[in-house]
Amino acid sequence: LELSSLILWIKPNESLCERNKLSEDTNLWDCYTDVIALVEEIQKREPLITVSFKEHVIHLVRRLQEKLGEKKDHKFYLFKVLRTHILPLTNVAFNKSGSRFITGSYDRTCKVWDTASGEELRTLEGHRNVVYAIAFNNPYGDKIATGSFDKTCKLWSTETGKCYHTFRGHSAEIVCLSFNLQSTLLATGSMDTTAKLWDIEKGEEIFTLSGHSAEIIALSFNTTGDRIITGSFDHRVAVWDVDTGRMLHTLMGHRGEISSAQFNWDCSLIVTGSMDKTCMLWNAITGTHIATLIGHSDEILDVCFDYAGQRIATASADGSARVYNAETRKCIAKLEGHGGEISKVCFNPKGNCILTASSDKTARLWDAATGHCLQILEGHTDEIFSCAFNYRGDIIITGSKDNTCRIWH
Repeated sequence: LELSSLILWIKPNESLCERNKLSEDTNLWDCYTDVIALVEEIQKREPLITVSFKEHVIHLVRRLQEKLGEKKDHKFYLFKVLRTHILPLTNVAFNKSGSRFITGSYDRTCKVWDTASGEELRTLEGHRNVVYAIAFNNPYGDKIATGSFDKTCKLWSTETGKCYHTFRGHSAEIVCLSFNLQSTLLATGSMDTTAKLWDIEKGEEIFTLSGHSAEIIALSFNTTGDRIITGSFDHRVAVWDVDTGRMLHTLMGHRGEISSAQFNWDCSLIVTGSMDKTCMLWNAITGTHIATLIGHSDEILDVCFDYAGQRIATASADGSARVYNAETRKCIAKLEGHGGEISKVCFNPKGNCILTASSDKTARLWDAATGHCLQILEGHTDEIFSCAFNYRGDIIITGSKDNTCRIWH
């Protein structure tokens, strides 16, 4: 049981607090001075929380109270500049704890780094072309996947750098990949218009997901691991059954290439961003269109949910980001101030802060509720294309076309 799962349970049950006549700006958890009473209330409503789990849940609630009580005004300072590769970077990614991160590059390698020291731990060599897509098998973090323009994907040991498997079968560049949360499957998306599911243990292909008429540039598993979505340049997003490889739904409505697609944490919603300047919200179970989120004046380059699935953030080539309420579908904040397109947006784990990466050579931190700019992370000498928080939300990594990664504490 994770903190995020606990937040997910409590959000639909906020009526428990109504008797306390909370104002809108009262922290939901402030009304529960008696943690044990809260956990007993949770037990009544959630049969999965048995007596044997009670102490663990009490511990989680107390941790969550501490986390929500932390000060909002944390300032990040540059810790280290890493000149990571000889040739340009393609991507950066953290493991779950943030103790390690990886970088992909045009130099055909992926490098593993220690976050605390900024030291290179190992170089994963073997691809014959650009290493473009990279990921840890979070939450475990003991394996790394690399997808390459050489049409293959490789699976590596994080600790030893040994290559477990080379997955062959795509007929064009691999540009996106993802592990399921259970760390049993790996999905790859390619410019050959297909996605493939691979068995991590056996190193074998399970299914080829065919149905798109153009390149697949985004894919994502849901948290339960039984569905995967693929976004394509054919303007469509497909929802697939992981057990059968069958296409369940085609999400049609966008009038431009898909740039980003994601499930929310409880697997009920899908958000999609497109070059048509809109973001769309879909019912993940039925595949029906719920809403079109408008307001941007140029292409949407990235979209994401917060961990509770209550807010959606969008990043656009118009130089702004926006925050929408997932339930009301209303824009609640406009993040304006960047001097160039925003290619990446993400929430911190707590959900109260948003990080954006821009071609104006800066990353910015924003208050998710008000849209107020909290901090500008300056120092890169070229476009920033990647940014991420660690799991605790107290470390940031930024990757730039200036060929450096910066670690911010």
